[in-house]
Formats: sequence, structure tokens, C-alpha cells
Amino acid sequence: MQAVHGTVDPAEIAKFEAMASEWWDPNGKFKPLHMLNPCRLDYITRQVAEEFARDLNGSEPFAGLRILDIGCGGGLLSEPMARLGAEVVGVDAAERNIPVARAHAEQSDLQIDYRHTTAEAMAADGEQFDGILNMEVVEHVADPLDFLTVCGQLLKPGGIHICSTINRNPKSFAMAIVGAEYVMRWLPKGTHEWQKFITPDELFDLLSKAGMTPVDRKGFVFNPLSWQWSISERDLSVNYVTASLKPA
Repeated sequence: MQAVHGTVDPAEIAKFEAMASEWWDPNGKFKPLHMLNPCRLDYITRQVAEEFARDLNGSEPFAGLRILDIGCGGGLLSEPMARLGAEVVGVDAAERNIPVARAHAEQSDLQIDYRHTTAEAMAADGEQFDGILNMEVVEHVADPLDFLTVCGQLLKPGGIHICSTINRNPKSFAMAIVGAEYVMRWLPKGTHEWQKFITPDELFDLLSKAGMTPVDRKGFVFNPLSWQWSISERDLSVNYVTASLKPA
């Protein structure tokens, strides 16, 4: 088994290890991700389809594409990408997540290569991917620039990197920490650390320094009246997502 190292923060990994068994419970500790997932998938699939000129109305539009899902957890993104025909590798530094993901993929009759390892270890092995999903991970690593640089190394020239995280401002503190952890109790207290949040401009700068070219950013906005998430062109005040390309 590949040892974990590099930009992994052991304290952050321990938080998610403790919740591993609840990944596929839509009303459990990962309820926020289950609610957000359709919105995330809409953004991801549109960006990948546009970059590789794929028709999302086809049966397996991502056939022939190799996709890496970093911090895959229980496979909430890996599984739909596999259903779209991609060859998916899901990696997580939290060891307990991998058996959960493997078991659910088997129940779903999906072939997904799940591994307990890190982006650094995969880059050292010379792995290459057409696309990388880096969703809600960068705010949990020890060194965001080092981590994103490794992500860039894992991309093939012309590949796409999709990264979502949480903005750093008073509103994000109120909603992502006070609201989600203390009021709604969607997440265990201490899941997020506000000082680790990254502003969109900071993330674009980090992505550029990591050797990628940022090409898009959108907000994920929660409507408490409809109880649904949507993609916003302008509101990046709390949750947001970016797309970057590796120069060909």
C-alpha cells in the first residue's frame, strides 16, 4: 500500500476518516455534498464536454478519457463519471474511505480504480490524466501551491483541472462554518478552518503559479427557500468552482 505524504494534513484526514461509513447516506454527515452534487456534476460535465468536444446526449460521452478524482471519498463524483464512460481513478488519503467506495461501486456494477494514495505519489509514478476533479480538497491540504503544482504535473497537455473550494470572507464564515456546522449541524464542528479558505483571486493566482491556465470560475449558491443549489455567474461569495487547462 502506498504511504501517504507530501501536502496531506493528518489532522484533516482524521476528520474524514471518522465519517467514512456515512458517505452514501443522503441524510447523514455528508448531506451537504449530496445536495450540492447535481450542481457540481452539471458544471463538471459541461466543462469536460466542451474541452474535449463531447456530446453529453450520447450514451458514454466521456469514453476514452482518463479522469482522476482526488479526495474521492465514497465516490459521489467518481461513479457518475464512470457511468459517462470515463476511465476513473479515485484516490483518497483517508484509508477508510476506499473500502466504502469500492463496495458501493461493486453494488452499482461500476469499474472504478480506487486507491489509498496521494497526488504526490501518483505524480512520482508518472501517472497522467485527461481531467482532474479536485473538489472541496484544496482547503484541507497543508500547502495549496505545492498540492496544485502536483495536480498540474498529473495533467496531460491540453487536460482540464476542475477545482472547487470556499471563499474567505465574513459571509463564508457565517454560512460554511456557523451555519453548516453549528446551526444546521450538517457537518461536525471543526470540519472547516476559515483561515484555510481561499479567495477566487488567490486560487487563480495559485493555479497560474502551478503551471495551469485558469479559464473559468462560477459560484455555487444555496437558496434556503427552494432548498437547492444553483450555478451563478456572479456570486462567488461562499462556494465556488474553477476550470483550468494545462497548456498543450
